[in-house]
Amino acid sequence: MNIKTKIIVTIQVAVSTIMMNAQNTTKKLPGDVSLPSTKASLEKLISYDKGHFKYKVEDYFARPKASQFKISPDGSFLSYKEKDKDKKNHVYVKDLKTGKVTRAIEEKEDLIKSYGWLNKKRLFFTQDKGGNENLHLYAADVDGSNLKDLSPFDGVTLSSVKLIKDTDFVVVTMNKNNKQIFEPYKINFVTGEMVQLYENKDVNSPIDDYIFDKDGDLRGYIVLENGLTTKTYYKDLKTGKFNLLKSTDWSDTFSIIGFNNNSKNKDEAYVVTNLDSDKAKIVLYDLKKNEAIKDVYSHPIYDVSSIHVAEKNRNYELDYISYNGVKNETVPVSKFYKEIDAQLKSQFGNKEFGVVSSDDNNDKLLVVVGSDKLYGTYYEYDTKTKQTKLLYDLMPQLKEEDMAEMRPIEFKSRDGLTIHGYITLPKAALEGKKVPLVVNPHGGPQGIRDDWGFNPETQLFASRGYATLQVNFRISGGYGKEFQKAGYKQIGRKAMDDVEDGVKYAIAQGWIDKDKIAIYGGSHGGYATLMGLIKTPELYTCGVDYVGVSNIFTFFDSFPEYWKPYKEMAKQIWYDLDNPKEAEIAKEVSPVFQIDKIKKPLFVVQGANDPRVNINESDQIVKAMRAKGFETPYLVKYDEGHGFGKESNRLELYKYMLGFFAENFNK
Repeated sequence: MNIKTKIIVTIQVAVSTIMMNAQNTTKKLPGDVSLPSTKASLEKLISYDKGHFKYKVEDYFARPKASQFKISPDGSFLSYKEKDKDKKNHVYVKDLKTGKVTRAIEEKEDLIKSYGWLNKKRLFFTQDKGGNENLHLYAADVDGSNLKDLSPFDGVTLSSVKLIKDTDFVVVTMNKNNKQIFEPYKINFVTGEMVQLYENKDVNSPIDDYIFDKDGDLRGYIVLENGLTTKTYYKDLKTGKFNLLKSTDWSDTFSIIGFNNNSKNKDEAYVVTNLDSDKAKIVLYDLKKNEAIKDVYSHPIYDVSSIHVAEKNRNYELDYISYNGVKNETVPVSKFYKEIDAQLKSQFGNKEFGVVSSDDNNDKLLVVVGSDKLYGTYYEYDTKTKQTKLLYDLMPQLKEEDMAEMRPIEFKSRDGLTIHGYITLPKAALEGKKVPLVVNPHGGPQGIRDDWGFNPETQLFASRGYATLQVNFRISGGYGKEFQKAGYKQIGRKAMDDVEDGVKYAIAQGWIDKDKIAIYGGSHGGYATLMGLIKTPELYTCGVDYVGVSNIFTFFDSFPEYWKPYKEMAKQIWYDLDNPKEAEIAKEVSPVFQIDKIKKPLFVVQGANDPRVNINESDQIVKAMRAKGFETPYLVKYDEGHGFGKESNRLELYKYMLGFFAENFNK
């Protein structure tokens, strides 16, 4: 991950544990427990979502019966998650020779966030507590035995996990010794034995990332100096000394994404860089000589930052390059993958597909196929016979012919920038009828963007006859560093102008009923919802703020410890609150100080254990809105963090949201 994206997306986890509502418990809970709306008042919202709809909320947001299929390294087992009657998603392992199925990992109160294979006999999985993002790494045998917490420390989280192939070890980075900084540990995933590999001593200029080779040896690291300069150090293989390789501004990119183990030159690596270009590109680089060997791939419009390299069986050759353009694009490189790509394209046409799992010999691949109208279908692909076999349809209840089209759009901002995005259009809009619109700004905001593909939210809204607009406004990632920088210190200002210009574009196409426009988003999207209702109150009918920032000052003050090294970056991305002029701007674009400008209904949603956007952000806005006489429904879940992970909570959220939209669109 590029360092500049870490402010909002440092650790991408959100799970849950505490099971009681504020309305009926005396236990000490986060936030002001008097504020959340009663269950009865929220349930009343559901009644407004009237009509004869072919699909229910559950059809889009109930988790698939089975999901996350993976092949074991030796190809003997197939693992997957399967949901029980209590909506718990346990991990099962099927012996492909005998057909025997065993539950290997039991999901209890906490969601299993991720899982995978460590070797042919052992699995890993990750969990936190109550959405607090203090992620733990666990391991268990395929029969569920020998369960171990590999990071058994309270208040500690993981930043990365790297498997060392053909050994019993993983290398993890965690903030065990100092909550603000991360250090690497080598852990035996069978015994749990742990050894610290390196010390991260300077909290003011900490090591921000570690670079390991395939054997688990530390080959380099990146220091974040004074919060604004990134210094990449690389190890001289003869002397063992770490020498300075690059010193760059934090907003530039020079990132070692993997060593070229296909080469005899041990200093050769694949690097993502934009030091001599606007768009990030893949370069083959000699780290000892500190010079580029050759450009591997670049694109004139989009950043390119991802590669896939084969394993030992094919001498680590480069298989393909991928990037996010209008759609997700894959550029085949190796002869092996070119044949696979051609075969799958001939079978699946314009749908997107990707290899998500393989045995070590690449005899069997698991491929997921999807599109804007297809949630996802798993296929088995035999690389020897070149045959595909349907394995599992994740959402068979949703028929492609009933789903809405997600259309890429492009328009000019009021100051001349080219802005990209997507609009999902229900059939009525395509037939010439003007329909209600849900404007959905993305989170982040920096380094994040909306993508083409199946989106349960936009499809749910389309099932009710609503279009959804998703604008990749300035500061979004993937369109080059200048486009991203154009949004720095413009959060709540020009970034919002881009969203508004997108709405005007959609209206001009004749798709939208300009009197029925809602705005809804999560995280920064929640903040953008509040700012939209403030900045252009005449444009919107209503808004839904989901775990959104309401006060930039208290948001900065509540950063978790491991975000504090990035505070100087945050000042450059958002606003420098120590600068009087910028502090004044920050006040002007902090919604809680502009409540008098909100004229339209607002629904607020929050996970109580959210470490990124503290519950105080939502409490503040609800108190202020109610003080001026607005009812302001407020949904809080005390077993969630930064976004709802539990199925039952997600179903409630979308049922209430649909009712809220219907109530306000039909006034």
